Amino acid sequence: MEFRRDLHMHPELAFAEHRTTQRLVERLRRAGLAPKVLPRGTGLICDIGSSDGPTVALRADLDALPLTDEKDVPYRSTVPGAAHACGHDVHTTVVLAAGLFLAQQARAGALPGRVRLLFQPAEEMPGGAREVISAGGIDGVDRIFALHCDPRLLCGQVGLRVGPITAACDQLMVRLSGAGGHTARPHLTTDLVYALGKVVTELPAALSRRVDPRAGFSLVWGRISAGSAPNAIPDDGVAEGTVRCLDDDAWHAAPDIIKELVESVVAGYGATADLDYRRGVPPTVNEASSVRMLRAACAQTLGPESVASTPQSLGGEDFAWYLEHVPGAMARLGTHSPTSSSPMLDLHQGTFDVDESAICVGVQLMAASALTALWEGARPGSDSTVEDAALA
Repeated sequence: MEFRRDLHMHPELAFAEHRTTQRLVERLRRAGLAPKVLPRGTGLICDIGSSDGPTVALRADLDALPLTDEKDVPYRSTVPGAAHACGHDVHTTVVLAAGLFLAQQARAGALPGRVRLLFQPAEEMPGGAREVISAGGIDGVDRIFALHCDPRLLCGQVGLRVGPITAACDQLMVRLSGAGGHTARPHLTTDLVYALGKVVTELPAALSRRVDPRAGFSLVWGRISAGSAPNAIPDDGVAEGTVRCLDDDAWHAAPDIIKELVESVVAGYGATADLDYRRGVPPTVNEASSVRMLRAACAQTLGPESVASTPQSLGGEDFAWYLEHVPGAMARLGTHSPTSSSPMLDLHQGTFDVDESAICVGVQLMAASALTALWEGARPGSDSTVEDAALA
């Protein structure tokens, strides 16, 4: 709890997690481990145990959000405009503590393989996971696990789901250009504002007819900008928004479909359209065997009643990039106090906080999941009596 509160008081934004990284390095080295800081200087990789057996990775994210901490608690953020409002301080503390326990197991000869701790920078600004992958963080890894705070679940509960658990999340910007002019003579212009309005209203509607409804495709605009005077038609206009979807195939097809539809919408207005489509993250798709291992770990350490089903979220999570290469799964860690009469403190708000007893739950889950995977054989397709028992 002390480590988590220290991180909470000193939040750092994406790719600026220098203090957090150093605190982790110091603690891991005190345990006799040899952490390796990533090339950019934030985030690290730390191996525990022997490479003779399978390798299981546990991932945590380090970065905070650019929000003001609005809580009145002793461990409130001391950094203006930055706060751990998504629980990454909890994730980091959980994986650190699980790693220290597993290091004890390794020294006792009770770790049948290797555990790799991945402390990732920049989850909130997609890029951190790919930074870890580029640095060789998942080379030789057979299976990977992670967890994420979930204030919708009570502390002591773990949310599990086979298949997609988060959505893809991308950003796009549509820029229209053409001849501007006087609002008294719109026929002599491309009437950019009108054309931009058509893009904003018709593009989401057209997508609903081009993509399978089961893909959960959602295009929502967050910014529209055009012009500076009420009687002058501008020659430039911009709309920016996010694209989210629940299906991996739809996510891969999205840029081409949206480009085609934008060009179709503006064609009748003589405007030129430029689409900047920025990939964020694919859906996080939990692999079935990995979920069964998480379920078995819950049953062994927390009791079968701790497991709860969890719906797929439209939020994005760059843990998905690891699952494009390695089988694994993410669990939801309940953080809402069962004795609290206060309303749920939701993620990405300045008031967000957790019941800190969730940290112990997370440590047990991550450590037990790693051991379960190692003892049963972490490689996909291996026989697993634990998995069979979990399905019974």
